[in-house]
Amino acid sequence: MLYKVSNPDYIKRKISELQPLNYNRFFWWRRFDSPNKPLPKGASFLDRIKNKEFEYSHYYYQALYCEIEINTKYEEYKKDIQKLLENNGVDLQRRKRLWDDFEKNEESLLKELKENFLSQFVISEEEYDDLIIGFDGTIEELYYYVRKTFDHSLNSRKKRGRPKKNCILK
Repeated sequence: MLYKVSNPDYIKRKISELQPLNYNRFFWWRRFDSPNKPLPKGASFLDRIKNKEFEYSHYYYQALYCEIEINTKYEEYKKDIQKLLENNGVDLQRRKRLWDDFEKNEESLLKELKENFLSQFVISEEEYDDLIIGFDGTIEELYYYVRKTFDHSLNSRKKRGRPKKNCILK
C-alpha cells in the first residue's frame, strides 16, 4: 500500500453520490462534480447553506479515490515503484492536482463562510473564530445557533450604490 486510505468503502460511496464529468482537456484531472449546483448571486445565506454550498469539498473524495486506484495498481505491479512511475505518471499527477484543488476550494469556502457570517450578524472575528472551532454540529445548526445568540441586524450589512443626498431645507 502506497497511500493509507482509512475507509475505502466510504470513499467509494461518496464518489457514487457525485456527478460524473465528461472529459475536459483543460481540467482533465477532474472526473466528478458536486451534484448541487450553486444558487444565483442574489440567494440568501441560509438558502446557500441549505443547498450545501459550504460543505466539505468534493475534491477531497476524488483525491482519496485516486489514491485507492494508485494503491490497486501498485499491488498489481507487485510493489515495484519504478514500474508505477513509468506506467501511471498521469494518475500521480491527477492526485497532486486534486489535492491542490481541494486546498484552494476549502480555503475559499471557509473565507466566504466567514465573510457571510460577519456581514449577516453583529459578531467579531475573534468570537467567530472561537465559535467555529468549538462548535460541534452542521453549518446549518451553527447558523441557527448564531442567529439565536447574536444580533441579526440589517444595519451591519454593507450598503452598495450611491449614498442618499443630504437635502438642505431653507
